[in-house]
Amino acid sequence: MKVIKNKSECRKIVETLKSGGNTVGLVPTMGSLHEGHIALIRMARKECSRIFISIFVNPSQFGPGEDYVKYPRETKKDLGLAESEGVDFVFLPPVSGMYGNNHRTFVEVEGLGKIMCGVSRPTHFRGVATVVLKLFNIIPAHRAYFGEKDYQQLVIIKKMVKDLDIDIKITSSPTIRESDGLAMSSRNRYLTQEQRKEAVIIYKTLKWARREIKSGEKDLKKLRAVAELKILENRNIGTVEYFDFRDAYTLEEVSFPPVHRKMLIAAAVRAGTTRLIDNIVINVKK
Repeated sequence: MKVIKNKSECRKIVETLKSGGNTVGLVPTMGSLHEGHIALIRMARKECSRIFISIFVNPSQFGPGEDYVKYPRETKKDLGLAESEGVDFVFLPPVSGMYGNNHRTFVEVEGLGKIMCGVSRPTHFRGVATVVLKLFNIIPAHRAYFGEKDYQQLVIIKKMVKDLDIDIKITSSPTIRESDGLAMSSRNRYLTQEQRKEAVIIYKTLKWARREIKSGEKDLKKLRAVAELKILENRNIGTVEYFDFRDAYTLEEVSFPPVHRKMLIAAAVRAGTTRLIDNIVINVKK
């Protein structure tokens, strides 16, 4: 496994690999690798002959007062894990190498970045789209892999790729969960023991909402109100930022009958200062 910190070297390696007939896969990460990342790497390994991962805690997707400084950085452990999973190349740039001096250009997918998580994090998805496009230019892979836990991010990246004619296929992997159902996240380590125990209510409530809809419930406003109460009954959950019912393709708010058959049920909550997100996608009869 080769660790690369220079953008130009990355591009040259990818060009050489592609000219040699290799299929190149990219798994973008912010490090602190867990089983969710491993699932993406293994998916890439099945579909591609050479695998890159990037490890970069991207400052432009953190807002004022967020956890950029304390975000977990475990480079040595991450590199060992990547090597054990058969990763060929790790792109590990410094912030100065990614953005340089006086960086002023950003990418924004209008509308999609201002709803759901974008309400409380108004510049987050601008930062995500910008760094992902930069990674696609630095590592012009055939395929890139993203987890469905960050579903809004996934939709935004797919839209950016389509609108900007980027020659890369976006592939997603289902959310990887702890044994009790909590979606795996690098931020889970911030939770206290009590918060961690109660955080599973998010997934339980998503599944409850799915059962209600499958049973014929069509009043989504009522479902939202009851879902928020269920979550807030847990004293270590302080805030429900949203509990939304969205079109799984466009992220538009849905009502019955839905335009498409796939519906996203998504939630964001805060346990103390830790922000947790989760979602499920369901098929709905028209």
